Amino acid sequence: MTQLDTSTRPAARAPREIGTVFVTGGASGLGAAVVEAVTAAGGRPAVLDVTAPAGDVPHVQVDLSDSAAAAAAVEQLVAQVGPPTAVVTAAGTDACGTLAEIDPETWERVVRVNLFGTVAVVRACLPYLEESRGTVVTVASTLGLKGVSDATAYCASKFAVRGFSQALAAELAGRVGVTLLVPGGMRTPFFDGRTEQYRPGPDADLNDPADTAAAVLTALRQPVGCEIREMLVMASGEGSWP
Repeated sequence: MTQLDTSTRPAARAPREIGTVFVTGGASGLGAAVVEAVTAAGGRPAVLDVTAPAGDVPHVQVDLSDSAAAAAAVEQLVAQVGPPTAVVTAAGTDACGTLAEIDPETWERVVRVNLFGTVAVVRACLPYLEESRGTVVTVASTLGLKGVSDATAYCASKFAVRGFSQALAAELAGRVGVTLLVPGGMRTPFFDGRTEQYRPGPDADLNDPADTAAAVLTALRQPVGCEIREMLVMASGEGSWP
C-alpha cells in the first residue's frame, strides 16, 4: 500500500481560545445567551447595556443611542476587566408601525441604537482588537436582507449594519476578524410589549437564543487568519428567509 507523504502538509491551526468578550445588549435576549456561552467556554464576558445583567457579570450601564457615551463606556469596561479580544454587538431595538405613525425621534432612536451604537462600540474597541488580532461579531437580522412593512426603522438599521460590516471586513482584512451574524427570530423578550399584530403567533417557529449564541462562539474560535464572514442562523421552519 502506498503511503501518502504528509511531510509538507501544513499543520492544522488550533482554535482560538475565548478571551475577554465585550457584549452589547448582554442583559437580555441574544446578548445574555452570548454571555452565558462565553462563560461556559471559559471566556470572560463583559456587558454594555442600558440595564444591568443578571449575576456578577462585569458591566457598564449605558444608553447606546449616545455614541459618545458608548465610547466612554468601552473605556470604563477596559478599566474594569482589561482590553477585549472580541466584541459582539447584540444590542437592538425596534419601533413597529408605518412610517407615518412613528414619530421622528422614535424612528431615529432605532437607527441610533442599532447602527450608531454598533459603530461607536466597535470603533472604541478597535485599538485593543488590533493588538490581539481579535474578532468583531456584528448582529444584523433576516430583516437586514428583506424589507417588510411596518418596520422601516428596523430594516434600515439592519441593512446598514450589514453594509457597515462588509466594508469593515475589507478595511480590517488581516488585522481584525469581522463576522456578520444574521439571526432569524428568537424566543427572547424582544417581542414583549408589542401589540398582537406585531408579535409572533403561537405556532411561530423561533430559534433558541442559546443555539444562535453557539454559532457566535464558532466565529470567535476561528484561528487567526481564518474568518467566517457571514452566518445566517434561524429556526428551520421560520419564513423570514429567503
